[in-house]
Parts: sequence; structure tokens; C-alpha cells
Amino acid sequence: MNLSIQQQYQQSLDYLYAQLPVFSKYGKSAIKVGLDNIKLLCDALGNPQNKFKSIHIAGTNGKGSTSHMLAAILQEAGYKTGLYTSPHLVNFGERIKINGAEVDPQWVIDFVAKNKGLFEKIGPSFFEVSVAMAFQYFADHECTMVIVETGLGGRLDSTNIITPILSIITNISYDHMDVLGETLAEIAEEKAGIIKNAVPFILGERDKETERVFFEHAIHKQCNSFNADAQWALVKIQQDDEYQYLKAVKLGAQEMYDLKTDLMGSYQLHNIKTVLTASEVLQSMGYHTHLETTISALSRVKKRTGLRGRWEKLQNKPLIIADVGHNKAGVKEVMSQWQLISARQKNIVVGFVKDKDVHSAMLQFPTDCKYYFCNAQIQRALPATELEAIAQELNLQGTSYSTVADAVKAAKEHLQEQDALLITGSFFVVGEALTYLEGNNHD
Repeated sequence: MNLSIQQQYQQSLDYLYAQLPVFSKYGKSAIKVGLDNIKLLCDALGNPQNKFKSIHIAGTNGKGSTSHMLAAILQEAGYKTGLYTSPHLVNFGERIKINGAEVDPQWVIDFVAKNKGLFEKIGPSFFEVSVAMAFQYFADHECTMVIVETGLGGRLDSTNIITPILSIITNISYDHMDVLGETLAEIAEEKAGIIKNAVPFILGERDKETERVFFEHAIHKQCNSFNADAQWALVKIQQDDEYQYLKAVKLGAQEMYDLKTDLMGSYQLHNIKTVLTASEVLQSMGYHTHLETTISALSRVKKRTGLRGRWEKLQNKPLIIADVGHNKAGVKEVMSQWQLISARQKNIVVGFVKDKDVHSAMLQFPTDCKYYFCNAQIQRALPATELEAIAQELNLQGTSYSTVADAVKAAKEHLQEQDALLITGSFFVVGEALTYLEGNNHD
């Protein structure tokens, strides 16, 4: 990419960030309730969402990993695969990919220039524009399959104007209660909004508080439903620096398979069960997602899709790992993996946004680590000093820093060879840490 295109690309993105309400900056106030805006945008674009086959994925945690795994499988099977996810960690282009390649900057420049009048007329949110942009990009490039991850919820999420061939909900736990509801059943009701008439539906993890919600939706929508927990059982055998090795049991047939995945973290076992179920359902529909193809693809998800920030090892000696954990359930899973790490001194850089249940999330952290509290450079970020105050009540000891870069820099300066550092919390904290560590800082 030459500099002039890069500058134009950044100007286009700056326009979108400046002109349109962005949830990452402002939280709930940036949400445009309802599907009216996205329908108007897509109508004006010729309804690109109807020009490709899609799979729709919602859930509280794991939907990003599940989306990338499915994309890897479909790529392996020979499909030209679009992937829409959010938010991004480092680059906007992470949101819109085809066969693992980020959206073409020149295409984005042209799309924004051509449609500024449309944006100013409708007044959409940043997310609504990014969804419409992705749908247009996938249609223009004639994708044969597209994986679409919801942004928030499901029923009123801007992505919910597609009619997919398969709907997946990974799990339900407490998150965004100010928008989605105070109980798990209420949150499940919003997520279940992606279930469509006669479209097969997969539930990744069962829960007694939410199972009835999904059962009733499946009955009313007359769709076949599948519980991944009832289809597959997985056992982790071992792991090395590159893979974790698993035994997968197909429960109905009592067949056992060996597989490995380049996505580390024991929590990926939940997502892999969901993905194995999805590949079988797709195969029953006539798609080329054979088990051999699926197992092969799971060994190179990161290579095929570029997924980052999920138990990502950034260096050895001292060990540095980055993993997004932005709510109680997510942090609990990350901490269960962190407990398996042996080190002389364990250190954690952490920050959250202020509209999360931060106290419940911080309850999951161990007291035997040294903490570096920080806040991302966005309006929604919980100030590091407030996070430190919450942590001190829970006997978590550390120091607060006004930027992620300062926290990571301080942590690295104190690391010895046998120490370990985990960078976790919100997407924005992990993203800013990756940017700093990869030399995009101005120190």
C-alpha cells in the first residue's frame, strides 16, 4: 500500500469515526435502536445481503473464535468465505475479511466517498455503516459463503437483516444488561432473535435458565435445533507451544477422533464442539464440510483467518500472553487457563470499560499476581484509578497507569526471564497493547 492510499484510507475511517456515533467510544448512547437504518442503507445499496449465503452467530462469549473457526473450515472446503466480526483489535480491516485477507483500503475509500450523502441523509451509527459496508464488499467480491457475527444481542442487531442458512448461539451469560436485560432468560430472548423460520439452529452451551427460551423459539420458528453439548464431547490430552491436542467423541455414534488446534486456551473446547456440530449440519445440507476437512482446518485457524487476541503468545522468556476477557464469564475462562502457567512472578495488565459489571469480573482474578491497572484511550474506558480502587477492595495489589502503553511498558521493565505477563480485559486494552508492542508507539 503506498502512502497516499494509506492516508486516504485513514481519512475515510476518520470521517466515519467523527461523523457517526461509535459504541466503543460512547456506549449505549451510540446504539440506533431498531433495524430501520440498516434496512434503509441496504435498500439504497441494492440489498447486498441477499446476494450471498450466510451463517449468523450470536452469543455472550466465544462468537469471535467460533466465527473464525467456521471461516477456516469453509475456506478449507473451497468456499470463497467472507467474515464479518467486531470490534477490531488493531486495524479496522480486521472486521471485514475474505479468505483471511482484510478489506481492500481502496475499496473502502471509494465506498465512503460514494455514499457520504447517503450516510448524512440517514444518520446511521458507525456499526450500521460497517455492517452495510461489509455486506456490499462480500457481494461485490462474489463470496460463496459469509460468516456474520452479531455486534450486540441479536433481535435488534444490525446484522439481523440477513436470512442465513444456519444460526448459532454460542452461550448466554451476563453482559450488556443495560441493553439486553437483567436476567439470563431476558438476554437469551434478545439473542434468540437471530433464529429464523425453518433455518437450522445450534446452541453451543446449554443452561437450565435459558434452554426453554431457545426450545420455544425453535418450535415457533419450525426449525431443527441442535445442542452441541449433546453431539460432541472433547478431552484435552496435551499442548505444546503451537497446538493443543484433543480427543473428540461423537456421542451418537460413539466414534473417537484425534484433532489439534492452533487456538490455545481450554475455553476453546466449548467453541470447537459448536463448530464440529455446525460442520456436520452443513454437510447434511449438502456443503463440503466433511469431518476430515474440519479437523484439518482447526489446526490452522490463525493462519487462515488471522484471528488474534485469544490466548495469543506474544513472546517467550519472559512469557507474554494477550487474551480478551471483557466480562465475568470471559475472565473466569481466561483465569482457569492462567492458573496452568508456572512462573516466578505472575503479572497482569488489565482494564475494562465502565458499562461492564467490573466488580464481578475482578472477583475472578487471583490475589497472588502483581497488577498494572490501565484504561484504553476511549470515552467508555473505566479510569485506571477507579479500577485500582475496586481491586484493592478485593485484595488485588498493583499500580494504575493512565494509558495501556504505560502499563505494558512498566510491566515489561520489571519482568525477569522466568516471569509471566498476561494482558487482558476489554478488546480496546488488548488492541492498544498489541499496537504498542508491535512498534506502532511513538516512544
